[in-house]
This record gives sequence, C-alpha cells and structure tokens, in this order.
Amino acid sequence: MSLLRLAWRYLWSQPLTAALNLLLLSLGLAAITLVLLVSEQIEAGVRRDLAGIDLVVGAKGSPMQIMLAGLFHLDVPTGNIPLKTRAQLLAHPLVASAVPLSLGDSLRGIRIVGTTPDYLDLYEAKLAGGRVWSEPLQAVLGAEAARVTGLKLGQQFAGSHGLGAQGGEHADQRYTVVGVLQASGTVLDRLVLTDLASVWAVHEAHHEAAAAGHHEAAAELEATREITLLLVRYRSPLAAISLPRWVNAQAGLQAAAPAVETARLLRMVGVGVDVLRGFGLLMLASAALSVFVALLHAVRARQSDLAMLRMLGAPPWRVAGLISLEALCLAGLASLIGLGLGHGLTALLGEVLAGQQSLRLTGAWLSPWEWVIPLLALGLALLAAAWPAWRAFRLEVTELLQAPR
Repeated sequence: MSLLRLAWRYLWSQPLTAALNLLLLSLGLAAITLVLLVSEQIEAGVRRDLAGIDLVVGAKGSPMQIMLAGLFHLDVPTGNIPLKTRAQLLAHPLVASAVPLSLGDSLRGIRIVGTTPDYLDLYEAKLAGGRVWSEPLQAVLGAEAARVTGLKLGQQFAGSHGLGAQGGEHADQRYTVVGVLQASGTVLDRLVLTDLASVWAVHEAHHEAAAAGHHEAAAELEATREITLLLVRYRSPLAAISLPRWVNAQAGLQAAAPAVETARLLRMVGVGVDVLRGFGLLMLASAALSVFVALLHAVRARQSDLAMLRMLGAPPWRVAGLISLEALCLAGLASLIGLGLGHGLTALLGEVLAGQQSLRLTGAWLSPWEWVIPLLALGLALLAAAWPAWRAFRLEVTELLQAPR
C-alpha cells in the first residue's frame, strides 16, 4: 500500500501533465465505449424490429426507403398501394401472412399507424393497461408514445396530417385511447396504433359524406381504398427466390427484402462507426505516447529519489514496479472516467434521438465486451511504461550518488 500511495503522489506531482494524459486516455476510451454501446444497440434493435418479417411490399420506389418506412418508421413511404393487394398476396401459396400498414398522420411527431391486431402479434406485444381497439377511432399507445404525450386511458386526441409535427390537425375526427402497451424495446414503443378503418375514416370523411345514401358510390369508395405497406412472412424458404420477383412484376408494387436492405444499412452505418473507432484509437495512441514521454522524463527527474529508495533496500524490480504502478493508476482512473463518459454520451445521444422519434438508445445498456476497455487501458499503460521502468531498473546507485549536483 505504501508503494501505491507513493506512485499516486508521484503521478500528481505534475498535475497539468497528469491531467492532460488522463484527458487523452479517457476521451479515447470513451469513444471506444460509445462505439461499442451504440453499435450493439443498433444491431439488437434491428434484430428486434425485423420480427421475422421476410418481405415488405410498397409502392414503386427505393427498397431501402420502403424498408425504413415499414419496419423502423424512420422514413416516409414511397406511396400507397391498393387494399386488394393484400388479398392477392394472401392467396399466394408461398405467403403465410401479410400485415397491412396505413401511414399518413401523426401525433406530436409520433406516427399513427393503421393496422390489424396481427401487427401486435408480430412483436408479441403485451398490454400494460386497457385493451386492443375494436372499432374505428380507438387507439393503442406504445410505451414511449404514452410517456411523451402523457395521454391516459379514456382520453381523446386528434391526429395531425403528415408524418411530421407541423401538419394540420383533424380536429373533427378524434381518437380515444383504449390501451397502452408494455415497453418492449421494439418500434411499437414509439407508435400510436389504430384500426385501418380509422385512417380511412379520417382521410375519406368528405368522400363518405358524399357517398351516403348512394350504394354504388359507397361500393366504388370501398374498391378504391388503399394501404401504405404490407409486412409479409413466407410459408416456405423457397418464397425468397420467387416471391420478390413476382411482386416487382406487378404494376405499381415494389418488394424490399429486410435481410438484404438491413445488411446494406448496417454497412453504411458501419462507415461512421469505423470513423469514430479510428478517432478513439488515435486518441489512445496519443495518450500512450504522452504517458511514455511523461514517465521517461519522470525517471530522469527522480533519479536521486529512486537512488535513495535503492539505498534504503528497495530491489531494482520494486523501483521499476513503482514506475509501472504510476502508469497503472492513471489507466485505472481513465478507465472509470472513460466508461462513465461513454455511457453518459450514449444516454445523451439517446435523448436526442428520442426527441426525433428515431432509434432507441440508452446509457444503461451493459455490453459483455466492456471488460475489454480496462484491459486495453492497462495494456497501453504497461506498454508506455515498459521502457521508463526498464531505465529505472537499470539505474546505477553508486554512479548517481557520486554524480555532481
């Protein structure tokens, strides 16, 4: 313990140098921690939101845009498709299920999604209170949507036109909250879910008024109804070969394979992750070089002290260990700061993304690889201290004592 106290005092005998080394090492470790936490949470979130969905069918356009709009609700859809498309897909022998989604409105930036209860079954969602909708203009809130809006069971709200927060409000068509979902960590947490008929009721109110009492007009309205997307599950793996091609051959339809598009998305995200990881490694290399120079200078400046330790009976390895222990103290402190800063930055990023109704990140995420961070810091510290410690080990006590001052 006396050796540890002495190493600690030596470390802070030059506070500015020690603080600079600590800052560099902590920032590098924090960047590595941030990359680790964010990349793991993005990959875990992507896997949860895929929910076994094999294909997303939408209007002609970019498959990536269709996938982002249909699975993660991070982009605008490419357009609408006829409701009868669902019946066509369900009649296909290779299709097990096709869950419809209708987009177009929002509540304070939170998307209102018209769908069927099958959408809840995809994610095995459970209710924290209330029930699932049973008629139009009844809504079920995701856990995050309920927290942000503050809406409770039985309260009413009006949706806004468009997927942003600036659209005009449908004040004459108000939803009633009938259920709230438990937090699941999936995309459902940040959605408002309702029946398909609710979306039609809001957007086709004037058409329905005109069609009232006219059977033919009402039938025509029913035949022209649209949805935005379909989430398809295959009945057989063979469908992956032929079904997307069949969908793309239909007029106005576009298929997006989540497995393919997600791999592309993660590759694109990986570029930013690699840049941040490179920044962290550069900071760590700079910190290691700075620690090396500081310790080498310290050995030269403390030659008399080290010689005195040798005179008092300290063996060479103990003197060398003092230098190494000084570096290890710095690495241990930097590990604590770096891990704390990495989690704090992740939490801050999560708050920013939550405000934009985007990806869900939390600073409370614990990675099984975080134990590598302290090992990395200690390894760099020992590497930086190796030559200065060797110099301390090779000090000649008699020469130092005879040297002129």
